[in-house]
Amino acid sequence: MFNYKKINNYTGWIIFAIAVVVYWMTVEPTASFWDCGEFIATSYKLEVSHPPGAPFFMLINRMFSFLSMGNPLKIAYWINISSVLASGFTILFLYWTLTMLGLKIMRIKRELATKQQTIMIMGAAAVGALIYAFSDSFWFSAVEAEVYAMSSMFTALVVWMMFKWEFIEGESDSMRWLIMIAYVMGLSIGVHLLNLLTIPGLGLIYYYKHYKQPTAKGVIGTLAISSVILLVINGIVIPGLPTWAGDFELFFVNSVGMPFGSGILIFCFAFIGALTYGIYLTQKRQMVAFSTILLSLSFILIGYSSFLIVPIRSGYNPPIDENNPDNIVSFVSYLKREQYGTRPLFYGQYYDAQITGTETGAPIYTKGKDKYEIVDHKMEYKFDDKRQTIFPRIWSNSPRHVQAYQEQLGLRPGEEPKFGDNLKFFFTHQVGTMFMRYFMWNFSGRESDVQGANWVGITDAFQKLPPSLENNKGHNVYFMLPLILGLLGVFFNFNKDKKSFLILSILFLALGAALVLFLNSPPIEPRERDYIYVGSFYIFAMWCGIGVLGLTELLSSKIDATQAAIVAILVSMAAPVIMLQQNWDDHDRSGRYFSVDSARNFLAGLAPNAILFTGGDNDTFPLWYVQEVENFRTDVRVIVLSYFNTDWYIDQMTRQAYDSKPLPFTFEEQDYKQGGPNDYAMYQELPGLKGAIDAKQYISLLKRGSSQLQLPTRSGGKMSIVPSKQMYFDVDTAAVLNSNLVPDQLKKYVTNQLVWNIKNNGLEKNTLMLIDLITNNNWKRPIYFNNTSLSSIGIDLSPYVVQEGNVYRLLPVRNPNAGNRGEYLVDTEKMYDNVMNKFAYRGLNDPNVYYDENYRNFVMNTRSNINSLVYALLKEGDIDKAKNVINATLERIPDAAVPYDYTVIQTVRFLFATGETDKGLEVLKTVADRAIATLQYNEDHNERLTRDVQMSMMMLGEFITTLKHENDDELAQQYDTILKHHYARFGG
Repeated sequence: MFNYKKINNYTGWIIFAIAVVVYWMTVEPTASFWDCGEFIATSYKLEVSHPPGAPFFMLINRMFSFLSMGNPLKIAYWINISSVLASGFTILFLYWTLTMLGLKIMRIKRELATKQQTIMIMGAAAVGALIYAFSDSFWFSAVEAEVYAMSSMFTALVVWMMFKWEFIEGESDSMRWLIMIAYVMGLSIGVHLLNLLTIPGLGLIYYYKHYKQPTAKGVIGTLAISSVILLVINGIVIPGLPTWAGDFELFFVNSVGMPFGSGILIFCFAFIGALTYGIYLTQKRQMVAFSTILLSLSFILIGYSSFLIVPIRSGYNPPIDENNPDNIVSFVSYLKREQYGTRPLFYGQYYDAQITGTETGAPIYTKGKDKYEIVDHKMEYKFDDKRQTIFPRIWSNSPRHVQAYQEQLGLRPGEEPKFGDNLKFFFTHQVGTMFMRYFMWNFSGRESDVQGANWVGITDAFQKLPPSLENNKGHNVYFMLPLILGLLGVFFNFNKDKKSFLILSILFLALGAALVLFLNSPPIEPRERDYIYVGSFYIFAMWCGIGVLGLTELLSSKIDATQAAIVAILVSMAAPVIMLQQNWDDHDRSGRYFSVDSARNFLAGLAPNAILFTGGDNDTFPLWYVQEVENFRTDVRVIVLSYFNTDWYIDQMTRQAYDSKPLPFTFEEQDYKQGGPNDYAMYQELPGLKGAIDAKQYISLLKRGSSQLQLPTRSGGKMSIVPSKQMYFDVDTAAVLNSNLVPDQLKKYVTNQLVWNIKNNGLEKNTLMLIDLITNNNWKRPIYFNNTSLSSIGIDLSPYVVQEGNVYRLLPVRNPNAGNRGEYLVDTEKMYDNVMNKFAYRGLNDPNVYYDENYRNFVMNTRSNINSLVYALLKEGDIDKAKNVINATLERIPDAAVPYDYTVIQTVRFLFATGETDKGLEVLKTVADRAIATLQYNEDHNERLTRDVQMSMMMLGEFITTLKHENDDELAQQYDTILKHHYARFGG
């Protein structure tokens, strides 16, 4: 007997299985870059991740980590699998939502559906679901341990439940479904807030079910009420309840004198009691609507309660404990993401607005001995009223951002932007570049995986491309098939069923355009942000499925209805098939380990009990992962320089962490507490003081609170000063020379004094703590920097560091070539051992493994560091070792797997210098031919002077110099002629 429901269920699970198999085959076997390393580490040990946290995501992944069966090298893999399954369920719910929409749009009753109608609806749903399954942005998140896959699953689940609810008969069952939806939304808050943006669209579903004769006034009213509900949950329930609890806590502890925690308990009893009584009263009086609202709020809060794990785990002081939210005051700040600042949305400054003053805001509390103490006040800048506007879009005064605004808007330095420029930036960049470009990536095609890459259309599939694009696995062309199908679906949906069209349109706008407005993105981002808008892509994929229904109806006028459905499905299925074929190579992460290997390479060669400074997230989270999860080099203390400005992070550095001892500071808690005088030391000369000051003595005076080094502030506090732009630290050279601290070949550079310059007009707390560490440590524990942190610290230590691999060790030596940019002293013996024997290069020689731009940049850094070793070996006259290193590198990281980058300029020179002339010419010609092809392509397409063009001309010019040096004048002249032509073409 024909059973629509059973066929629908089976087909849905088949689509689920297809998606899961694809994701499982392409999943990354270890921790990816960016936040994944941190999420895996904090999930595995239930630690505290960056604000505002994702506690439910962590709890689920903690369970997935058990599947590793005690093998730490498999934990990341199994946590990645949670994203695989969550993404599979997203596709399942999308399919089932589309079959319900299909019945609704085509006005078919499920129990009366014919075989032809079943084929049509399920085929259309399969096409829409698979288009989304193989879309660029969604597939990216499906194979890594990030919150976006699970967030998408909850969003898809809620949308499916709401459309399912529309079919539910009976008031009692209907209300149960609404309460269940509220609970799922509450749970989703513990993953990501994307789910909440579906509320306006879901409100329309509710309205259409209860009002059979809808009006424009009713629709607008429903959207208004739904928006209020969204604002209540996002603006009051999520941050508001903890804030009120904090206010109760402050009152009962500070004013009444009760013990810590008493105010929270009183608030909880009062709030839960009021909520319980409200539910009891509304049920007793049969106030169904109010009872449902209160029950829904209760279940949202039950789901939201997963956040309680954050202060609970923070109270145990785990090694990763970001912001230390172990009390209500710090927990509220954590939830509100206060460390990230705010962006103006409705009214604010232009980027050129002058700061006219500051405004003292709310007090900042910290937990004291027996009460909460005010340590500082929030400060808000006041801007010139004449340079403020409604709807501010060009607001950031960061110098890099200002330059980018001016370049994009065609404004000269000093020229005042106008409101038209504001709108132009909104439409061209925020909507055009930061949303529509991503939208077209997913439904038309993508130029490459390079940041800033454009979308491509139909004609791009037939163009002759330069090798840089042709060989880029991120170059994907869909012939616009998904886009065309989706647009057909939009028109068909509008003509056939305006109610569902409006619901989908509201969801599409809420998950896309509304986010564009809310995020108010600056002109430069550290990476592409397409993952933010996957919710709107999800809705457009629905229209792709509906487009199959429209195509079927068009064909039905020409051929038999069943044949029309089959033909429409087969023709439309070309879209997801092409997307699968095009996207596979740049979404297949199997066999890719370099994110973790690069972290291991940072740590592998460090001396025991070392201290390593890093700059930011992407170069720190993989290190946390290998230490926390794989238990690798837990004796090393990793310090994130940007966090080192906070007292909570410095506190953590004063505690034992696995095999790493506490850091040797002289500063105590009162010396580095937030809001204290040492938050920032402003440069101000003291009368009669000339030249460099003793760093150790300066720290000692700061610690004693010397009045000579403090100034009063407007708020009644104190601020420290630094009275000189130079500091020195004395070195016991006799002790150094009699120890093994400095390698023999570098002992000639030992100095009796480290003298460093202050880079800016003062010292931030992180630099003060670093100076304290250096002067008090006195070479007992090795101190290292990665490249980012070395350039970010407030003092110039570059003359006193020695490269040992991918890191630089602080030693009492002075580089005689310190003025030469990028030329550091190298411990060739140790670095040779690290590069040749200790570093890991898994998969870097496999052309089948995909490395996106982020990975290629890390490989580029590795190649650059290895070149530094080769250069140092050649300077020492050790040609054999230099040849070994360069040949091993070309073998371990060949061009076929990771294409040559600009570091190859040095590589070619070193090949010639070590006698590898044939190999040097081979590499040179390979890269030169690519550069010429890139220049010719850009000339043919009338492109402007892009970064690719500049880089190609630079590399070609360097190769010409190298060839002339090697007396290969013929090839040099050939390249020179080509280069001069392109110089002239691109304006010299």
